Amino acid sequence: MSYTPIKFHQTGTHTLGNRLLAPEDRTVQSSLDRANALSCGHRACQGCGEALGARYAVDAAMAAAGRDLVAANATGCLEVFSTPYPETSWQLPWIHSLFGNAAAVATGIAAAMKVKGRSTRVIAQGGDGGTTDIGFGCLSGMFERDDDVLYVCYDNEAYMNTGVQRSSATPPAARTATTVAAGPEPGNRFGQGKDVPRIALAHEIPYVATATVANLRDLEAKVEKAMGFRGARYVHVLVPCPLGWGTPSDQTIRIARLAVETGLFPVFEAEHGEITGTLKIREKRPVEDYLRPQKRFAHLFSPEPATATIARLQAIADRNVARYGLLDPAAEV
Repeated sequence: MSYTPIKFHQTGTHTLGNRLLAPEDRTVQSSLDRANALSCGHRACQGCGEALGARYAVDAAMAAAGRDLVAANATGCLEVFSTPYPETSWQLPWIHSLFGNAAAVATGIAAAMKVKGRSTRVIAQGGDGGTTDIGFGCLSGMFERDDDVLYVCYDNEAYMNTGVQRSSATPPAARTATTVAAGPEPGNRFGQGKDVPRIALAHEIPYVATATVANLRDLEAKVEKAMGFRGARYVHVLVPCPLGWGTPSDQTIRIARLAVETGLFPVFEAEHGEITGTLKIREKRPVEDYLRPQKRFAHLFSPEPATATIARLQAIADRNVARYGLLDPAAEV
């Protein structure tokens, strides 16, 4: 991966955390000099994974760009909770685009900066609805033209801002307002949706990566590495939503970690269409460990377990593990 793994526990002592690290090895979030690009006072729900992901990603991009950064932000949860008119929680030049054109707006900003002879970098942000659905055409165009923009998708797997409707990133069998838990096959249908990180790979853009809010060091390192490239770059971040997923607000990080440990969300990075690294799973967990804590999958376990559906989800996870080589050779299977 893009960083050297660091153990945060010193055997035989109670010494933990960044106190063991040299300043240059510490995370951006541990530094008093961090940008705080998304400051306090916003209206995100308690435990919001998107608020965490945006702060981590934009602060890392700000550090890599020497704070010379402009953001274009699609309509969605992130825009709504951070900028209720006439207020804002953003501490950088920030432009609200329409739901579907954040990539195009960011492209225009980058072109304008180039014409002006400015070295200002550009980041575009959107949720899965504004990225995989409504903004997909603009995003693909940005990839095809190799525009000098880092696009970050904060994926909470539904349209959370408008009432938890299904998006093309909603997983199979998940309950949403438009994929109800009723009928012979309750929840979202199997065989639908888009795997946008793989679509980005097919465009062979300079850099593609996936990450989660459960691994701050990995996320920051990937954003920093992405900022080292010129051209189109894409980082897809899994950001659990306590409201839409039906999980306790203090379990966001745990749920994101389980998505990785089960293989349902593969974490990797790629350059010019070729995968260059994966985050290995040290101890593979059954998908049931990830599904059970979420109310959006409650119908899979009551009144009795839907074993066939759970087996289909397990098969998806197993395919991801095989496709990306996610299992650590030293892991217990």
